[in-house]
Amino acid sequence: MSLLVVGLSHRSAPVSVLERAALAREAQAKLLQDTLAAEPATEAAVLATCNRIELYADVDKFHAGVAELSTLLAQHSGVGLEELTPYLYVHYEDRAVHHLFSVACGLDSMVVGEGQILGQIKDALALGQELHTAGRLLNDLFQQALRVGKRAHSETGIDRAGQSLVTFGLERLADGVPLGDWAGGKRALVIGAGSMSSLAAATLARAGVAHVAVANRTLARAERLAEILREPGAGRAAAGFTASAVEMAAVPQELALADVVVSCTGAMGVVLTAEAIRAALTSRTDAAGASGTDGRTAAGPSGTAAASGRTDMTCALDAACGDAARAGVRLALLDLAMPRDIDAAVHRLEGARLVDIESLAEASADAPMAADVDRVRAIVSDEVAAFGAAQRAAHITPTVVALRTMAADVVASEIARLDGRLPDLDDKQRAEITQTVRRVVDKLLHAPTVRVKELASTPGGAGYADALRELFDLDPQAVAAVSRADSQAGTHNTAREPA
Repeated sequence: MSLLVVGLSHRSAPVSVLERAALAREAQAKLLQDTLAAEPATEAAVLATCNRIELYADVDKFHAGVAELSTLLAQHSGVGLEELTPYLYVHYEDRAVHHLFSVACGLDSMVVGEGQILGQIKDALALGQELHTAGRLLNDLFQQALRVGKRAHSETGIDRAGQSLVTFGLERLADGVPLGDWAGGKRALVIGAGSMSSLAAATLARAGVAHVAVANRTLARAERLAEILREPGAGRAAAGFTASAVEMAAVPQELALADVVVSCTGAMGVVLTAEAIRAALTSRTDAAGASGTDGRTAAGPSGTAAASGRTDMTCALDAACGDAARAGVRLALLDLAMPRDIDAAVHRLEGARLVDIESLAEASADAPMAADVDRVRAIVSDEVAAFGAAQRAAHITPTVVALRTMAADVVASEIARLDGRLPDLDDKQRAEITQTVRRVVDKLLHAPTVRVKELASTPGGAGYADALRELFDLDPQAVAAVSRADSQAGTHNTAREPA
């Protein structure tokens, strides 16, 4: 196995560097294509999340692979190689497998135990399959990582060790108040309609907000998410919950109505400026002065409370508004994007509370770890050993197949020669002789081929394949042909693992 991973994450780099190194999907695709075009790599996959960027490759040269992958990450991220290098980490072979399996289980996440990473690993595999950059090794690796992550969550209490980044962020906004009490009756604005934004919208709905407005660059996706949120049976606590979709152009108006904002888009620049937040806060203050309230029940563009998505929950709203006013926070914002969607200058605005990836990283550093983490680590260690053994055993299979093919060719050749020397043999005699020769060859090859597969599954076992090729003088091209056919079959028949 010649698996190599080069990457950086919240554990190795400050958020400011991660933010600058973030890769849009188009950039990820180009990175994969360029990696495959590079001489040391034959397969490639990229895992890019809000707090990590990792490039996986099957390489034939370690040092050349590290240099090439590091250079490619720098080129495509836009961060200079000299600046990026101190933050990069490198894992090779079994250590690379151990790293990905740990990531899949949530052990390397900003919030230990969160399950969002499984969907992101699935996306990384899907992109590699779509671009045909993931071959036998990376298909096996990423699919096994998904299975290991699911096993960790089903067999242990790792979920109790941490929450999703969404829940953790909302709880930071709630600042010690139970999430259901804090969110009850509020109006939320969710910007983006991807997996993280969808999770945020669903979490807010379950927490008891009165209304969720979804804004997205593609309105159809926002409408679909709003439709899903309105579907019955989602376990929402708030009676009369409503959801709507809005154009991105309507975000300034929605800001003036919202109590909570969650933003997670794929934009490479700021989506909400400090000026936009200041304007929304000013609008709310003006509305409060005109109505004698805090302005949160102000009518929307149509001039009715219903148009803003509010219901007539006067007592609950007054209580929620009063709590927020006493706390001095009129607009709570959660930025889950990397690079950030919300201007960091919002931290300095009176009346606004902003929680972003950087502040979540600082808070999670002190978060307690559950006892089940040790059990997950044991699962990861066992799975890494099993994966390595399977890969090493698979590595020798083409050699064994080539050996048996050569033996079959020798039997066929000798039977043909026998036919020339004893042409008077009848069919029954010829068949008996042929079967006897094949049995002899099979028995002679059985023990060494079974044993060599067992030995190949042990560390350093790859050398047994070389010994087998040398001892039987196997044609390297024949072995390579079996390897290519096996790899192509594995790639084409790979079923995408559901997250």
